[in-house]
Amino acid sequence: MAFDTDRKYWGWGVSSVTFPPDRLKLMNQFLGARFGKPGAAPVPVPSLDELKMPDPVLGIPVEFAHIVSDGRFDRATHTYGKAFRDIVRALTGDFTAAPDLVAYPKTEDDVVALLAWAQRERVAVIPFGGGSSVAGGIEPPRNGREQFGGVISLDLCELDQVLEIDTESRCARVQGGTYGPALEKQLRPHGYTLRHFPQSFEFSTVGGWIATRAGGHYATLYTHIDDFVESLRVVTPSGILQTRRLPGNGAGPQEERVLIGSEGILGIITEAWLRLQDIPLCRAGCSILFESFIDGVAACRELAQSGLFPGNARLIEREETLFMGAGDGRHHLLVLGFESPSFPQEDKLHAATEICARHNGRAKEVSVRNRDVDHSSETTADQWKQAFMRAPYMRDEVVRMGYVIETFETCTTWANFPALDKAVRHAARHAMRRQCGDGMITCRFTHLYPDGPAPYYTVIAPGKPGLQLQQWDAIKEAVSLALVEAGATITHHHSVGKDHRPYYLSQNDPLSLTMLKAARHAVDPTGIMNPGTLLPD
Repeated sequence: MAFDTDRKYWGWGVSSVTFPPDRLKLMNQFLGARFGKPGAAPVPVPSLDELKMPDPVLGIPVEFAHIVSDGRFDRATHTYGKAFRDIVRALTGDFTAAPDLVAYPKTEDDVVALLAWAQRERVAVIPFGGGSSVAGGIEPPRNGREQFGGVISLDLCELDQVLEIDTESRCARVQGGTYGPALEKQLRPHGYTLRHFPQSFEFSTVGGWIATRAGGHYATLYTHIDDFVESLRVVTPSGILQTRRLPGNGAGPQEERVLIGSEGILGIITEAWLRLQDIPLCRAGCSILFESFIDGVAACRELAQSGLFPGNARLIEREETLFMGAGDGRHHLLVLGFESPSFPQEDKLHAATEICARHNGRAKEVSVRNRDVDHSSETTADQWKQAFMRAPYMRDEVVRMGYVIETFETCTTWANFPALDKAVRHAARHAMRRQCGDGMITCRFTHLYPDGPAPYYTVIAPGKPGLQLQQWDAIKEAVSLALVEAGATITHHHSVGKDHRPYYLSQNDPLSLTMLKAARHAVDPTGIMNPGTLLPD
């Protein structure tokens, strides 16, 4: 059995990585100036022995003794995801929701046997990829736990291999527990990459990406993991479901489209055939400065409809550029980039900068890299990428200083964006003033489509000791209702889980939910798979 012992049980990432002290000091100064007082001294992290964790109600079955653990570290690291609510509860030492057991199957046969045992004993099974859910997707059931004989978290980290590569079709058969870095490391010697880089890349898995319909690196064209899935192999309580490998298929509804985004309620994704890409060698990028966020929005719309398909096109509001270390806080920033394995990208970049210029955008720090020839030093885009990957570490430290800080992400049409943006900002500001006395909200675009953007909002507000959860829950509800009422999705790429479930259910046609429930009953008649997630109990 193996789970990285350096992984934090209370927050993001690993204990050996800390957020740079100078950046944290700057962040604290910024927030102190913004809210009129500095953050509190960071609350201490409880030790493993200090955690409030009940004894397991399940004993380890003899036949699974070699792959199942009831240790405190294993149970703690499989209790929560990485959302604000998770961090706050973990810092208080509240691990009363811990699973009873954690399983680390080494083979698909182990997964089959574990599900058969769980179905027989009516044990709830929580599929676990990398544990990076920010929507309550890996948390044991919050309600109705007494309906089960116990809860087991099923972690696929031992199933972490690229099993086969089809070079003619440029596809690979990959096990579901393969983490992002391990996948890229195994593909690189063959000259391939999946090029799917969500913010959670280092601590998330292939199976987790597929189960949650994760959004990745590309701002246009290949925005979600869906675009890379050729076929799936899924272990369900009723048997193994294997879909066919086909580039395209018009024969009826596609099974993959039901399984992708099913969040563990239909089974465990043990394998996937994934469409690969050649490693990009030619890149061109720059930063575009805008005096007006509205001008940046207009530029993004034209870029999305131009057919240029930039790999990177992140529009970031001015305040966010400052505290993320990617700008001076005086300009809104568009991080723009193109890439190809074969062809120089300067012409595409030039066409994109001309589009931005028509909307009063000013290009700077142009970077051209053709076949590993670097014509520039570190740019704002590089700084933003580093800040993007460090952001969860920063978020945790800001929470420890007593702030309420979290994000909302959604997607809507270009025509609807102005009304949505106004509604979200109004709801957030009103709720923050009522709950926290003050607060700030920023916006960035993570993905661009010809018909609309994917806005990503960050809220930060001063917290009250012991009341951070209640403050956040009120803000979360206000903004979520605003999203629903404005006709936007409750989530573009963070999944539904347990946190978004009430709003997801209100947005979907009741008949479609009935169809999904029927599909679940077909493969999981006793309802043991990730109960409380996605669908009503």
